[in-house]
Amino acid sequence: MPPKYIFILVGLVLLTLIPKLLALPFLLLEDVSRLGSYAWNFKNNVPYPERRKFIGQIILGISSIPFLAIIYGMSKGKYQYKVHHHTLFFDDLPDAFNDFTITQLSDIHCGSFTDHASVKRGVELANEQQSDLLVFTGDLVNNESIELDEWQSLFARLNAPFGVYSILGNHDYGDYTEWPSPEAKTANLNRLKTMQKEMGFRLLLDEHVKLEKNGQFINLVGVQNWGKNFARYGNLEKAMSTVDKDSFTVLLSHDPTHWEAEILPHVRPVHLTLAGHTHGMQFGIEIPGFRWSAVKYIYNQWAGLYNKGAQYINVNRGFGFIGFSGRVGIWPEISVITLKKRTA
Repeated sequence: MPPKYIFILVGLVLLTLIPKLLALPFLLLEDVSRLGSYAWNFKNNVPYPERRKFIGQIILGISSIPFLAIIYGMSKGKYQYKVHHHTLFFDDLPDAFNDFTITQLSDIHCGSFTDHASVKRGVELANEQQSDLLVFTGDLVNNESIELDEWQSLFARLNAPFGVYSILGNHDYGDYTEWPSPEAKTANLNRLKTMQKEMGFRLLLDEHVKLEKNGQFINLVGVQNWGKNFARYGNLEKAMSTVDKDSFTVLLSHDPTHWEAEILPHVRPVHLTLAGHTHGMQFGIEIPGFRWSAVKYIYNQWAGLYNKGAQYINVNRGFGFIGFSGRVGIWPEISVITLKKRTA
């Protein structure tokens, strides 16, 4: 069975399981209360008390919240694209790049999609931001390059004046499926690289390019996947080896754990890192003044913008989905970052 249908079945299992798990503690508490009342009045031959109707109604109301949320997440939420805007100020940004804009997409996972019209709307929304540069930070597919076949022409529409640049994520290497031979796995990865080139994506494989404007430049560095608990294909030293130490640098690295492990302590400072990978777990709460997802207990940087001093990382919540065919509270993201020159 194709994975996208398996993910729908996973959603149906969650639909039956999560509301029950939420109701269970309340049912248990009332059962303990009924048992205690029965034991207290045992000598008086009082019959075992029935469950109180209003308690059942309250529990039904509580359990209906995740039930309806999961239905919405599977039907609408997974394509409810949201644009997140960030404006960052830097002392050493070249003057020519003041107000330079970057649109970031991440974790497309095209093998999970079932709705062409909705995905097309997301691509159009990304282009509507009219950013100077568009970057993609990995996980174009779930496992195999063949997943991209029916979506290649659509994502080829992504464009920006300074180009579209990409890197590889942990799913792009084909590590999570069985291959008849090592040669078949290598051929799959090579085909994915070729397809990205055909789409107009400039794939950065542990390398950097200079983006030039009015005689000035900034560095754009792309590193292959590197994660604390995932495959480490990336070579940051190689990617940064030709970067001028005192120049402004934007780095693409799929897994946000790379930021604290290698990027922050690097001798050549990286001003802005763009990552993805976490999906915000596709399940959580984000309201003004409060946000929560269980993924926060796994990743220090799990969604949105973080900084340590003058160095920033943006963790994109992902354009697609995997595992669970839906999103609840953590909606698919298009990041738009504006670089500003800080002035007195």
